[in-house]
Amino acid sequence: MMLETCVATGLKALRMKRLNQALLIISFIPFCWLAFMAIHELGHVVAGLLTGGSVNRVVIHPLALSRTDVSPNPSPLITAWAGPVIGVLLPVTIWSVFWKCKLPGDHLTRFFAGFCLIANGLYIGIGSLEKVGDAGEMVQHGTPIWMLWIFGIITVPLGFLTWHQLGPRFGWGESEDQVDATTALISVVLFAVLLLATTSLSPRI
Repeated sequence: MMLETCVATGLKALRMKRLNQALLIISFIPFCWLAFMAIHELGHVVAGLLTGGSVNRVVIHPLALSRTDVSPNPSPLITAWAGPVIGVLLPVTIWSVFWKCKLPGDHLTRFFAGFCLIANGLYIGIGSLEKVGDAGEMVQHGTPIWMLWIFGIITVPLGFLTWHQLGPRFGWGESEDQVDATTALISVVLFAVLLLATTSLSPRI
């Protein structure tokens, strides 16, 4: 009877552990995608306004690629570069504060920082090949294409380096940690709030 009780308790704990892990991963990755787009567009908005432009539309929708329409746009090159630059620097800064202050959830901010480094780097690097999106704006207004490649070459590997040895904090690997219910719940709530905000406040086109 004791053995059966121990086995049942162990199986229950394992199921709860995997449930927390699944909730964390399923909610936090799409949260990172939406938050990446939001911070990237924030960079365009801030630069557009600071350089005397007028922001006409901001699209941050889960079913669309994000964009910011600035017209008039007195400094299109600055506005274009501000998206990926702020889109990288702000998440890294947030993670640095969490790490320096030893705040709970530092592994989540670290993952998000790596995600933004990779996503922005791939967006600019790959976009340079077809000259579309921000990359197209940058090339059109005088940025040498090799600078776009350098941006991607620097940020993408840094993103993967940021993720290095982070797996156990999400319940992966031989030395996997326990994913607690609080962390999973926070991730679900963050995703739900951001999803609701983007679908209700942002246009799709």
